[in-house]
Amino acid sequence: MHLLTAHMASARNTAISYRIPTVVCPSNRAGGCRMDGDWSQGWLMFFDADGNRQPDAREDVLRDENAPIHPSLRIVSSKGRPQLRYLPDGRSSGSNITVRLCREDELLGQVVVNNAGRIRSESFSGSIPCQG
Repeated sequence: MHLLTAHMASARNTAISYRIPTVVCPSNRAGGCRMDGDWSQGWLMFFDADGNRQPDAREDVLRDENAPIHPSLRIVSSKGRPQLRYLPDGRSSGSNITVRLCREDELLGQVVVNNAGRIRSESFSGSIPCQG
């Protein structure tokens, strides 16, 4: 959860510093983004100057992270929001995105990014069902 939070913060800083929209998305492990919101296999961070929400060239990819997770863990994002895109001013326009870390059907924690681009994370204990 902390690794994902750090990469999201890095993407925001990158978008602001370079004045280029920057995306963090679940990886399809073939150099592109999954569109189903399943982050369990890892994620990409890349420049998205043309706004197509996919890396266009190998040079656009800034990070390609394999998720260091156990097979019982799942990482899933909000329905309808499979990826995070930061604008050059650091905002993440659209709806909030929540990425949940689950063990089987139990929620362990989540990372939430609001429209202003601010990131927060929270851990859970107990038996909270994982939705998503």
